[in-house]
Amino acid sequence: MKAALALDYGKLSIEDVTLDPPRAGEVMVKMAAAGVCYTDVSVLNGTIPMPVPLVLGHEGAGVVQAVGPGVSSLAVGDPVVLSFIPACGECFFCDHHEPHLCAAGSPEGRMLDGSSRLHLGSRDIGAMAMLGCMAEYAVVPAISAMKIDRGIPLDRAALVGCSVMTGVGAVANTAKVRSGATVAVFGCGGVGLSAIQGARLVGAKRIIAVDMLDSKLEYARHFGATHTVNAKDDPVAAIKELTGGWGVDYSFEVTGKVPVMEQAYAATRRGGTVCVIGIGHYTESFPLNACGFSADAKTVVGCMYGNTNFKVDMPNLLELYLAKRLDLDAMITRTYRIDEAPQAFEDLKAGLNARGVIVF
Repeated sequence: MKAALALDYGKLSIEDVTLDPPRAGEVMVKMAAAGVCYTDVSVLNGTIPMPVPLVLGHEGAGVVQAVGPGVSSLAVGDPVVLSFIPACGECFFCDHHEPHLCAAGSPEGRMLDGSSRLHLGSRDIGAMAMLGCMAEYAVVPAISAMKIDRGIPLDRAALVGCSVMTGVGAVANTAKVRSGATVAVFGCGGVGLSAIQGARLVGAKRIIAVDMLDSKLEYARHFGATHTVNAKDDPVAAIKELTGGWGVDYSFEVTGKVPVMEQAYAATRRGGTVCVIGIGHYTESFPLNACGFSADAKTVVGCMYGNTNFKVDMPNLLELYLAKRLDLDAMITRTYRIDEAPQAFEDLKAGLNARGVIVF
């Protein structure tokens, strides 16, 4: 089968790979769609270090083709959304109601039993987030798949596997934005646009979108931004001008760039909340002033997967979509074939899409 591989850091290639049948606790999924996310780029370029080669893709949806021994929650023919963090229900974090931090995940790209189902020639290779869904088929842990309503288009459903879940969840679950609050979102890619939708859903009165591309700011206005700021100017000054000189109640940083994290912090009022979603390079640090930090009394919180319980939140988000309260249709601005994955990555880096999706 065809798959998009990180053959080495910085080297993306479409290769023919072989896939083993599912083992105990696993299912095989015929992929219908896989979102192209900047996290895939970060794995490819080594910002997020993972062993290579590995099959990329962590945001996807498809149809179950086979089930391994012991799987009772899913059956052949079930449409599913994949979760890039499993929910084992047994680890420390799951026991403490934090399944978004589930310890069963594998940064090494291997399955729960430590072995691989993917092979490039005679070589075992990894699957990003135990999914590797930028491929025609994927074998995944059953605890990483959620059955969904058959009436939901799978390319739309795929988006709740990462970008929409993370963005909406950052607002509703991580930062817990209050109705009537002021919000700024720094970075208007798929996750940032989803955070804007989340802010609209919870009733934020002022939603300020910040990006360097006017095309992204236009997307932001469509999804609910009340104001836009081009980051080529001074976004902190612009945000303070829009908030009576105080700054926003909540800011969301979605680029993973340290200077933007600093801007998000500076644009937040005293006592406000700064939510960092973007993932920077592992060698970088986000500095805070040792004197002013206490006096500002701001809350700085990291966001992993929108603090989601995906087994609850995925169906809820898809119900909002069916009720036309959450716009997944306009999120997809271009689709690609698997052979076009390199172009999809280049378009992502150029900021051309709200979300690009590989369809099978």
